[in-house]
Amino acid sequence: MSRILVIEDNKTLANLIAKKISSELSMEVDTAYRLSEAKLFLSRYEYFIVLTDLNLPDSPNGEVVDFLLEKKQKVIILTSNIDKAFRKEMMQKNIIDYIKKSGAQDIKYLITQLKRLQANQKHTVLVVDDSMTMRTQFKNLLENLFFNVITVAHGEEALGMLQSGKKISLVVTDYNMPVIDGLELTKEIRKEYEKNDLPIVAISSSEDEEVIALFLKNGANDYIKKPFSKEEFYCRIDNTIEAYENIQTILNSANRDFLTGLYNRRYFFNHIQDYIKMAEEHYEKVYIAMIDIDNFKSINDTYGHDDGDKAIVALSEILRSDTKQKDLVARFGGEEFCIALLAPNDDIALKVFERIRHDVENFSFKANNGDEVSFTISIGVAPYREGDDIADVINQADMNLYEAKHSGKNKVIFAES
Repeated sequence: MSRILVIEDNKTLANLIAKKISSELSMEVDTAYRLSEAKLFLSRYEYFIVLTDLNLPDSPNGEVVDFLLEKKQKVIILTSNIDKAFRKEMMQKNIIDYIKKSGAQDIKYLITQLKRLQANQKHTVLVVDDSMTMRTQFKNLLENLFFNVITVAHGEEALGMLQSGKKISLVVTDYNMPVIDGLELTKEIRKEYEKNDLPIVAISSSEDEEVIALFLKNGANDYIKKPFSKEEFYCRIDNTIEAYENIQTILNSANRDFLTGLYNRRYFFNHIQDYIKMAEEHYEKVYIAMIDIDNFKSINDTYGHDDGDKAIVALSEILRSDTKQKDLVARFGGEEFCIALLAPNDDIALKVFERIRHDVENFSFKANNGDEVSFTISIGVAPYREGDDIADVINQADMNLYEAKHSGKNKVIFAES
């Protein structure tokens, strides 16, 4: 479990902050009332974040900040000091934020920021800039917010990185670059990714207002003009990634099965033509498989619906692990699943489905009553041929599934219409 260190000489406030963090973020919180105590904690534990006041009994002028930064700690300042010049001086250091201690609203803001930093750990940002100095600066700023960061020198490298299959949540790109500049890169990215799928933040020192409009018209989610303050950069990045997360949450609730996290029937039918097109572009074939858990009713009747759900979730995890990212795996409802598999030929496709059947057959889970429960599946497969109606192919796969069920179960039936 992650830990947070709170350094605050006001014991009532320190305990209030610690209690709030523990309840809302499920983190271990240590409290120190002076720098000397903080040093003892730092010698024992690794910390996700250190929250510190500036005026401590043994560190009256903010010396604690320099000490923490020397120790490579991620620092958020909590202070009642509102002097603008002093605040500006502190913000020039490698701290994350400078928060005033003026009331409950500021603690609420602090909790929001900590949640944001936690969430950032699952995101990777691609930085595109031909200047090594700027790439390093952006990398340091973003890593200070707990993002994973990949840096490249120009647009062509960026496109290659996106095509590599690496999961990128955000692209931060400069405008003026060799080979492919930031505007052309934005246009190229938007040919493959919608704004909701991959946000782009453009950065430029151009004084031409038309450049801003061109970036936004061609798909940039935001634009930052150089020179910019660290706080502006952080706020714009945070706003962009939060909007992206909110949209993904909405899309997932509409497109994902609530129990397994797989795509649902609606998503499958809305996107199957995209998968067929992708297969044609990669000279592969599409195979539709209908999959059903054998004797599923007996699992529910014997062990209860909670254990029935365990079987469904277990099967979904096997389907996910035994297929590739390019394949489309969906739960159609109940114990029924459908896969659109991309493969070069019939033999390889059949090997994949046989591996799935075998892995399920050899899997078991512990029921709520302590019993080991195993189950099998039946699979019906039909190939998609150019010009076929996808509904007919699914119907053929369903017929093959019916045959597998009624000819012994725990088998794969492959047949064309």
